[in-house]
Amino acid sequence: MKKIKVMINGLPGNVARVIARHALADERLAVLPFALTGPDIDAPHCHVDGVAVELIRPEAREDQIAKIIAAEGPFICVDFTHPSGVNANAEFYGRHRLPFVMGTTGGDREKLAAAVTDAGNTAVIAPNMAKQIVGFQAMMAYAAENFPDLFKGYRLTIRESHQAGKADTSGTARAMVTYFNRMGIPFQDDQIQKERDPERQLNLWGVPAEHLGGHGWHTYTLVSPDGTVRFEFTHNINGRDVYGDGTMDAICFLADKIAQGITGKVFTMIDVLKAGSLM
Repeated sequence: MKKIKVMINGLPGNVARVIARHALADERLAVLPFALTGPDIDAPHCHVDGVAVELIRPEAREDQIAKIIAAEGPFICVDFTHPSGVNANAEFYGRHRLPFVMGTTGGDREKLAAAVTDAGNTAVIAPNMAKQIVGFQAMMAYAAENFPDLFKGYRLTIRESHQAGKADTSGTARAMVTYFNRMGIPFQDDQIQKERDPERQLNLWGVPAEHLGGHGWHTYTLVSPDGTVRFEFTHNINGRDVYGDGTMDAICFLADKIAQGITGKVFTMIDVLKAGSLM
Protein backbone atom coordinates (compact mmCIF):
# COMPACT_ATOMS: atom_id res chain seq x y z
CA MET A 1 0.00 0.00 0.00
CA LYS A 2 1.36 3.39 -1.01
CA LYS A 3 1.66 5.66 1.99
CA ILE A 4 0.04 9.08 2.13
CA LYS A 5 2.67 11.79 2.50
CA VAL A 6 1.86 14.51 5.02
CA MET A 7 3.48 17.71 6.25
CA ILE A 8 2.53 18.58 9.84
CA ASN A 9 2.52 22.38 10.08
CA GLY A 10 2.55 24.18 13.41
CA LEU A 11 5.48 22.40 15.03
CA PRO A 12 6.84 22.76 17.65
CA GLY A 13 3.38 23.63 19.00
CA ASN A 14 1.74 21.27 21.48
CA VAL A 15 -1.20 20.17 19.34
CA ALA A 16 0.98 19.77 16.25
CA ARG A 17 3.32 17.55 18.29
CA VAL A 18 0.46 15.28 19.29
CA ILE A 19 -0.74 15.06 15.69
CA ALA A 20 2.81 14.36 14.49
CA ARG A 21 3.18 11.51 16.99
CA HIS A 22 -0.07 9.95 15.79
CA ALA A 23 0.99 10.34 12.17
CA LEU A 24 4.40 8.81 12.77
CA ALA A 25 2.74 5.80 14.40
CA ASP A 26 0.17 5.39 11.62
CA GLU A 27 1.28 2.84 8.99
CA ARG A 28 -0.90 4.55 6.37
CA LEU A 29 1.13 7.76 6.53
CA ALA A 30 4.63 9.02 5.79
CA VAL A 31 5.56 12.21 7.64
CA LEU A 32 7.79 14.61 5.74
CA PRO A 33 10.80 15.96 7.67
CA PHE A 34 9.67 19.56 7.11
CA ALA A 35 7.09 21.79 8.79
CA LEU A 36 5.92 25.36 8.39
CA THR A 37 6.29 27.27 11.64
CA GLY A 38 5.58 30.74 13.01
CA PRO A 39 7.65 33.93 12.92
CA ASP A 40 8.45 33.67 16.64
CA ILE A 41 10.21 30.29 16.31
CA ASP A 42 13.99 30.53 16.05
CA ALA A 43 14.92 26.84 16.34
CA PRO A 44 15.91 25.30 12.98
CA HIS A 45 14.61 21.84 13.89
CA CYS A 46 12.07 20.07 16.08
CA HIS A 47 12.37 16.46 17.25
CA VAL A 48 9.26 14.31 17.54
CA ASP A 49 9.73 10.75 18.79
CA GLY A 50 13.33 10.84 17.62
CA VAL A 51 12.51 12.20 14.16
CA ALA A 52 14.13 15.52 13.22
CA VAL A 53 11.81 17.93 11.42
CA GLU A 54 13.18 21.04 9.71
CA LEU A 55 11.19 24.15 10.67
CA ILE A 56 10.46 26.62 7.87
CA ARG A 57 9.76 30.21 8.90
CA PRO A 58 7.26 32.39 6.96
CA GLU A 59 9.89 34.38 5.07
CA ALA A 60 11.48 31.20 3.70
CA ARG A 61 8.45 29.10 2.85
CA GLU A 62 7.83 30.32 -0.72
CA ASP A 63 11.35 29.30 -1.77
CA GLN A 64 11.44 26.11 0.26
CA ILE A 65 8.06 24.71 -0.70
CA ALA A 66 8.93 24.48 -4.40
CA LYS A 67 11.99 22.41 -3.55
CA ILE A 68 10.00 20.14 -1.24
CA ILE A 69 7.26 19.57 -3.83
CA ALA A 70 9.89 18.77 -6.48
CA ALA A 71 11.61 16.29 -4.16
CA GLU A 72 8.59 14.64 -2.51
CA GLY A 73 5.78 14.82 -5.05
CA PRO A 74 2.16 15.22 -3.90
CA PHE A 75 1.44 15.49 -0.17
CA ILE A 76 -1.23 16.73 2.22
CA CYS A 77 -0.62 19.58 4.65
CA VAL A 78 -2.01 19.25 8.17
CA ASP A 79 -2.43 22.67 9.77
CA PHE A 80 -2.37 23.15 13.55
CA THR A 81 -0.68 26.52 13.56
CA HIS A 82 -1.96 29.83 15.04
CA PRO A 83 -5.31 31.59 14.48
CA SER A 84 -3.49 34.64 13.10
CA GLY A 85 -2.09 32.57 10.23
CA VAL A 86 -5.19 30.65 9.16
CA ASN A 87 -6.15 32.72 6.12
CA ALA A 88 -2.61 33.35 4.90
CA ASN A 89 -1.84 29.65 5.20
CA ALA A 90 -4.93 28.66 3.20
CA GLU A 91 -3.95 31.08 0.45
CA PHE A 92 -0.41 29.69 0.49
CA TYR A 93 -1.71 26.12 0.15
CA GLY A 94 -3.94 27.26 -2.71
CA ARG A 95 -1.11 28.93 -4.62
CA HIS A 96 0.89 25.73 -4.50
CA ARG A 97 -2.09 23.39 -4.96
CA LEU A 98 -1.45 21.69 -1.64
CA PRO A 99 -4.58 20.00 -0.26
CA PHE A 100 -4.89 20.43 3.48
CA VAL A 101 -6.57 19.43 6.71
CA MET A 102 -7.19 22.57 8.77
CA GLY A 103 -7.58 21.97 12.49
CA THR A 104 -6.54 25.51 13.45
CA THR A 105 -9.38 27.67 14.72
CA GLY A 106 -9.85 31.40 14.25
CA GLY A 107 -9.42 33.61 11.23
CA ASP A 108 -12.14 34.57 8.77
CA ARG A 109 -13.87 31.25 8.13
CA GLU A 110 -15.76 32.45 5.05
CA LYS A 111 -12.52 33.64 3.46
CA LEU A 112 -10.91 30.38 4.49
CA ALA A 113 -13.48 28.34 2.56
CA ALA A 114 -13.31 30.75 -0.38
CA ALA A 115 -9.53 30.37 -0.55
CA VAL A 116 -10.05 26.66 -1.19
CA THR A 117 -12.76 26.94 -3.82
CA ASP A 118 -11.21 29.93 -5.62
CA ALA A 119 -7.88 28.10 -5.96
CA GLY A 120 -9.48 24.84 -7.05
CA ASN A 121 -7.93 23.23 -4.00
CA THR A 122 -9.39 20.52 -1.74
CA ALA A 123 -9.52 20.57 2.07
CA VAL A 124 -11.06 19.27 5.26
CA ILE A 125 -11.76 22.20 7.57
CA ALA A 126 -13.06 21.67 11.10
CA PRO A 127 -12.94 23.59 14.39
CA ASN A 128 -12.67 20.29 16.25
CA MET A 129 -11.11 17.01 15.22
CA ALA A 130 -12.44 14.93 18.13
CA LYS A 131 -14.82 12.49 16.43
CA GLN A 132 -17.20 12.14 19.35
CA ILE A 133 -17.63 15.89 19.68
CA VAL A 134 -18.13 16.17 15.94
CA GLY A 135 -20.84 13.53 16.27
CA PHE A 136 -22.47 15.62 18.99
CA GLN A 137 -22.29 18.66 16.72
CA ALA A 138 -23.93 16.64 13.95
CA MET A 139 -26.83 15.85 16.29
CA MET A 140 -27.18 19.53 17.11
CA ALA A 141 -27.05 20.40 13.40
CA TYR A 142 -29.84 17.89 12.78
CA ALA A 143 -31.94 19.49 15.51
CA ALA A 144 -31.28 22.96 14.11
CA GLU A 145 -32.34 21.84 10.64
CA ASN A 146 -35.42 19.90 11.64
CA PHE A 147 -36.67 21.71 14.76
CA PRO A 148 -36.31 25.45 14.14
CA ASP A 149 -37.23 27.63 17.12
CA LEU A 150 -37.15 24.57 19.42
CA PHE A 151 -35.66 26.69 22.22
CA LYS A 152 -37.26 30.02 21.31
CA GLY A 153 -37.50 32.20 24.41
CA TYR A 154 -34.91 30.21 26.35
CA ARG A 155 -31.87 31.89 27.87
CA LEU A 156 -28.52 30.48 26.73
CA THR A 157 -25.18 30.51 28.56
CA ILE A 158 -22.02 29.13 26.96
CA ARG A 159 -18.86 28.67 29.02
CA GLU A 160 -15.59 27.34 27.66
CA SER A 161 -12.19 26.79 29.26
CA HIS A 162 -8.91 26.12 27.47
CA GLN A 163 -5.23 26.37 28.34
CA ALA A 164 -3.85 29.86 28.81
CA GLY A 165 -1.94 29.70 25.52
CA LYS A 166 -5.07 29.37 23.37
CA ALA A 167 -5.39 32.75 21.70
CA ASP A 168 -8.95 32.69 20.38
CA THR A 169 -12.42 31.76 21.55
CA SER A 170 -13.25 28.08 21.05
CA GLY A 171 -14.18 27.29 17.45
CA THR A 172 -16.40 24.48 18.72
CA ALA A 173 -18.33 26.90 20.92
CA ARG A 174 -18.73 29.32 18.03
CA ALA A 175 -20.05 26.55 15.82
CA MET A 176 -22.58 25.62 18.50
CA VAL A 177 -23.81 29.22 18.56
CA THR A 178 -25.01 28.84 14.96
CA TYR A 179 -27.09 25.78 15.86
CA PHE A 180 -28.71 27.47 18.84
CA ASN A 181 -29.44 30.54 16.70
CA ARG A 182 -31.35 28.34 14.29
CA MET A 183 -33.22 26.82 17.22
CA GLY A 184 -34.58 30.21 18.13
CA ILE A 185 -32.01 31.76 20.49
CA PRO A 186 -30.44 35.11 19.59
CA PHE A 187 -26.86 34.77 20.80
CA GLN A 188 -23.56 36.28 19.62
CA ASP A 189 -20.06 34.86 19.70
CA ASP A 190 -18.92 37.66 22.00
CA GLN A 191 -21.34 36.40 24.66
CA ILE A 192 -19.35 33.18 25.06
CA GLN A 193 -17.68 33.15 28.48
CA LYS A 194 -14.00 32.34 27.89
CA GLU A 195 -11.74 31.14 30.73
CA ARG A 196 -7.94 31.18 30.40
CA ASP A 197 -6.83 31.69 34.03
CA PRO A 198 -5.20 28.49 35.36
CA GLU A 199 -5.97 29.35 38.99
CA ARG A 200 -9.68 29.79 38.27
CA GLN A 201 -9.69 26.67 36.11
CA LEU A 202 -8.21 24.63 38.94
CA ASN A 203 -10.19 26.03 41.87
CA LEU A 204 -13.51 27.05 40.34
CA TRP A 205 -13.90 24.78 37.33
CA GLY A 206 -12.22 21.68 38.72
CA VAL A 207 -9.85 21.11 35.81
CA PRO A 208 -7.24 18.54 36.94
CA ALA A 209 -3.90 20.19 37.65
CA GLU A 210 -2.08 17.91 35.21
CA HIS A 211 -4.32 19.12 32.36
CA LEU A 212 -4.25 22.87 32.94
CA GLY A 213 -1.77 23.12 30.08
CA GLY A 214 -4.01 21.26 27.65
CA HIS A 215 -7.77 20.87 27.93
CA GLY A 216 -11.08 21.89 26.36
CA TRP A 217 -14.13 22.14 28.63
CA HIS A 218 -17.49 23.33 27.30
CA THR A 219 -20.91 23.73 28.91
CA TYR A 220 -24.07 24.93 27.15
CA THR A 221 -26.94 25.80 29.51
CA LEU A 222 -30.50 26.62 28.44
CA VAL A 223 -33.16 27.91 30.86
CA SER A 224 -36.83 28.41 30.04
CA PRO A 225 -38.41 31.89 30.24
CA ASP A 226 -40.08 31.12 33.58
CA GLY A 227 -37.01 29.37 34.99
CA THR A 228 -38.77 26.02 35.53
CA VAL A 229 -36.91 24.07 32.82
CA ARG A 230 -33.16 23.69 32.44
CA PHE A 231 -31.12 21.80 29.83
CA GLU A 232 -27.35 21.44 30.05
CA PHE A 233 -24.90 19.89 27.61
CA THR A 234 -21.29 19.38 28.69
CA HIS A 235 -18.22 17.93 27.00
CA ASN A 236 -14.88 18.08 28.80
CA ILE A 237 -11.63 16.96 27.21
CA ASN A 238 -8.39 16.59 29.14
CA GLY A 239 -5.21 16.42 27.08
CA ARG A 240 -4.94 16.46 23.29
CA ASP A 241 -4.72 12.82 22.19
CA VAL A 242 -8.43 12.71 21.34
CA TYR A 243 -7.74 14.92 18.31
CA GLY A 244 -5.27 12.44 16.82
CA ASP A 245 -7.61 9.72 15.58
CA GLY A 246 -9.97 12.20 13.95
CA THR A 247 -7.13 13.95 12.18
CA MET A 248 -5.79 10.67 10.83
CA ASP A 249 -9.26 9.83 9.49
CA ALA A 250 -9.50 13.29 7.92
CA ILE A 251 -6.17 12.80 6.15
CA CYS A 252 -7.23 9.45 4.70
CA PHE A 253 -10.64 10.84 3.73
CA LEU A 254 -9.00 13.76 1.93
CA ALA A 255 -6.53 11.47 0.15
CA ASP A 256 -9.48 9.42 -1.12
CA LYS A 257 -11.24 12.52 -2.46
CA ILE A 258 -8.04 13.66 -4.17
CA ALA A 259 -7.68 10.23 -5.79
CA GLN A 260 -11.22 10.66 -7.13
CA GLY A 261 -10.13 13.89 -8.80
CA ILE A 262 -12.30 16.16 -6.64
CA THR A 263 -11.13 19.79 -6.59
CA GLY A 264 -12.53 23.12 -5.43
CA LYS A 265 -14.30 21.47 -2.51
CA VAL A 266 -14.35 22.03 1.26
CA PHE A 267 -15.27 19.06 3.43
CA THR A 268 -16.04 18.96 7.15
CA MET A 269 -15.41 16.41 9.87
CA ILE A 270 -19.09 15.48 9.61
CA ASP A 271 -18.35 14.41 6.01
CA VAL A 272 -15.42 12.39 7.33
CA LEU A 273 -17.61 10.65 9.95
CA LYS A 274 -20.31 9.84 7.39
CA ALA A 275 -17.71 8.22 5.13
CA GLY A 276 -16.62 5.81 7.86
CA SER A 277 -13.35 3.86 7.73
CA LEU A 278 -11.57 4.18 4.41
CA MET A 279 -8.38 2.21 4.96
